[in-house]
Amino acid sequence: MRGPLSIIAGRSNPPLSEAIAREAGVKLTSCEIRSFSDGEIGVEIKDNVRGHDVFVIQSTNYPGNDYLMELLIIMDALRRASAERITAVLPYFGYARQDRKTKPRVAITAKLVADLIVCAGANRVLTMDLHAGQVMGFFNVPVDNLYARPVLLNFVKENFQGEQITIVSPDAGGVARARAYAKRIDAGLAIIDKRRSGPNEVAEMNVVGEVHDTIAIIVDDMVDTGGTMVKAAEALLQRGAKEVYALASHAVLSGNAKELLPPSHIKKFITSDSIFHSDLEGKDTDSWMAKLSVAPLIGDAIRRIHEDASVSLLFGEE
Repeated sequence: MRGPLSIIAGRSNPPLSEAIAREAGVKLTSCEIRSFSDGEIGVEIKDNVRGHDVFVIQSTNYPGNDYLMELLIIMDALRRASAERITAVLPYFGYARQDRKTKPRVAITAKLVADLIVCAGANRVLTMDLHAGQVMGFFNVPVDNLYARPVLLNFVKENFQGEQITIVSPDAGGVARARAYAKRIDAGLAIIDKRRSGPNEVAEMNVVGEVHDTIAIIVDDMVDTGGTMVKAAEALLQRGAKEVYALASHAVLSGNAKELLPPSHIKKFITSDSIFHSDLEGKDTDSWMAKLSVAPLIGDAIRRIHEDASVSLLFGEE
């Protein structure tokens, strides 16, 4: 018999953590996290977790190193408090893009971070929309990689019913993802042939496929600086698309993305709440962004894992 279910939240995404706990039917376990004047992080678990099945919710977005360290310390505290099982819940897993050697003498940082999480005490990992599927193999514990696709697709079906849609992959590497979306709504498929002049710098874009007189929806796993999406939207409009929307599981929005996206040719940016942006709280973002909650999806997965039930129904086929 599995021990009692407990959910602990790091400081990366308080609204999502609270919503996940409600969906899972429990209250968040009390945990005091503090930062000392020299930048060190201290953690104290306030409630008893001996013998508990504990899920720690923490995205590792900006400031990624701080939130990662916070996650590691929380899990170490739980291990020393005799928790029966610890599951690291990473709605957004930072460092996942550093998943291979692209040139000599560079680190495979995704593997390093995976080792850190396991060494800190994680018995399993629950995450969502990893940048590349092989990252699951970097962990030496079971990994469940959920997809935000069902949540995001529901928005598309409800808001574009009867419209002719083309799903667009922003690069060749995202074709499988874009095809999975297109297949489920019987839409056309196009690809952006992207040439980079440097990191986060796009020099040239060409559209492969027919987008004329259709609503183009660019699909990606994340939007970082937003430069690729904005340039892709311009290229699609030049090829005759009626409107352009952007859809991504994770809104990283680094650099000047929050200033770049609102006035761009992208009609609306559709994303999940896997990443919390405190500077956007209280601001009217409805005109350029639609944020959809993945709390029911993650909460359901936590319940199933706790009960040793299958979670494969939540995955979908990529």
